[in-house]
Amino acid sequence: MSSQEQNAQTTAPVNTDAPQTPEKKTVPPEFFRQPYSFVRRGDRLTSRRQKAWDTYSQTHVLDIPRLRADTSVAPEAAFDPVTIYGREAYQVVEIGSGLGEAIVHRACEMPEANFLAVEVYTPGIADLLLKMGQAGVENVRVAQANAPELLDNMLEENSVDELWVFFPDPWHKSRHHKRRLVSPAFADKVARVLKPGGIWRLATDWEEYAHVMRDVMEAHPDFENMHAGEGATEDDPVGGWAPRWEGRILTSFERKAREAGRRAHDLTYKRK
Repeated sequence: MSSQEQNAQTTAPVNTDAPQTPEKKTVPPEFFRQPYSFVRRGDRLTSRRQKAWDTYSQTHVLDIPRLRADTSVAPEAAFDPVTIYGREAYQVVEIGSGLGEAIVHRACEMPEANFLAVEVYTPGIADLLLKMGQAGVENVRVAQANAPELLDNMLEENSVDELWVFFPDPWHKSRHHKRRLVSPAFADKVARVLKPGGIWRLATDWEEYAHVMRDVMEAHPDFENMHAGEGATEDDPVGGWAPRWEGRILTSFERKAREAGRRAHDLTYKRK
């Protein structure tokens, strides 16, 4: 990158002038022709969530340069840990943090690490901020952003130590499979930002999607299964399933999946 390009980059600071909730932007028609892995739902906040948003968004939600929509990430966006966290440290990124249960829990256990929660839904972010405030953690920041764009435009190459994708939308109908987050193209993006030796942890309660995830990862030249062959059966001779990671707590989402009779499948890969 030229010095001129470096000077043109904008590091995403915390939002020092955050509105009560994110402003809506007019979205051009071409935006909807792209297969996104999420569909925006209502952003209405309960009083508790609104209070958490008003209290913590200015200091913990990143102010990201946008393009088309309010979850897009402009190419000039940049991620400087010293500016954002006040330090360089072990960097964990969670894609799709939901209500923030997993990332806040782990941030409490690892105060020496930096955590970035990537989420598109305002109510989920507000709930994460509420949990963060209640726990008193200061090492979590939030990016309200479309994950593939964030990986392409904001995170530097070889800058992430650990990345999580827990329970992404399975988009179980065949006509919606193109919306699934974990794909060869997405694996390329993760491979770019993970450091050599960095860890990608995945989990899903949708068995068919679990096999798709494994197939994607096994075919990728930049990743190595840390549990190759484990959990193999006569019906599934490949195996490769990881034991449940102790850092992944039982969230309300997974609890509902269990009640519905679905069990979690874990995968853990190392960047070569």
